[in-house]
Amino acid sequence: MRTEEEQLEAIKRWWKENGVSLLIGAAIAAAGVFAWNSWQDYQTGKAEAASQRYQQLLQLTSQGQLSDSAHSRAEELATTLVDEHGGSLYADLGQLLSARLAVSDGDLGAARQTLKGIIADSERAYLQGLARLRLARLQIAADEAESALSTLEGKIPETLSAQRADIRGDAHFALGQNAQAADAWREALQLAEQGGNSLFGVQLKLDNLSTQETAS
Repeated sequence: MRTEEEQLEAIKRWWKENGVSLLIGAAIAAAGVFAWNSWQDYQTGKAEAASQRYQQLLQLTSQGQLSDSAHSRAEELATTLVDEHGGSLYADLGQLLSARLAVSDGDLGAARQTLKGIIADSERAYLQGLARLRLARLQIAADEAESALSTLEGKIPETLSAQRADIRGDAHFALGQNAQAADAWREALQLAEQGGNSLFGVQLKLDNLSTQETAS
C-alpha cells in the first residue's frame, strides 16, 4: 500500500506530465463555448437589426406618397438589407418592397429586374411565387401579355394559385382572348373559394366582360 508521500509524488508526476495539456484543453473548451455564445449573440443581433430595418422600410413604403427624404431613406434601408443580410428572409422581403418603390417612381425596368433577381436567387418558393405574380402584372402593363403568360407558367405555390389564375385572365383579356380570360377568372374565383379566401374585383371583371359581349 502506498504511503501518503508516495501518493503525493505520484500526483505530482501525473500533474507534471498531464497538467499542461489539461489546462490547454480546458482553455480550448472554454474558448469554444465563448466563441459559440458570441456567434449566437452575433446572429441574434443581426436578425434583430434586419427585422428592425425591414419594419422601418415597411412603414415607409406603406405611406401613400413619400417625401424625397423618406424615399431616400427607404432605398437606403432596402439596399442595406440586401448588402448586410443577403440570403435572409428580410433581404428578400426588402427586395419586394424595393420593386414597389421602383414602380412608384415609374421605373418599371428597375422593378422588373429586382423581381427577376428574386425569382432567380431566392431560396423561398413563396416569395419567388409572389415575384412571378408581380412581374407578370408589370409585363401586362407594358403590353407584354404573352411574356406574362410565360412567367405565370413558372413554379408558383398552390397557395397563390387563385392569384395566378386571376392574372392569367388579365393577360388573356389584354390579348383579346375573352373566352380564355373568362375561364381563368372563373377558375380564380373557384380556387379562392376552395381556399376560404376572397379575390376582390374578379367578379366585377367577369360581369364587365359579359356586358361587353352582350353589347356587341
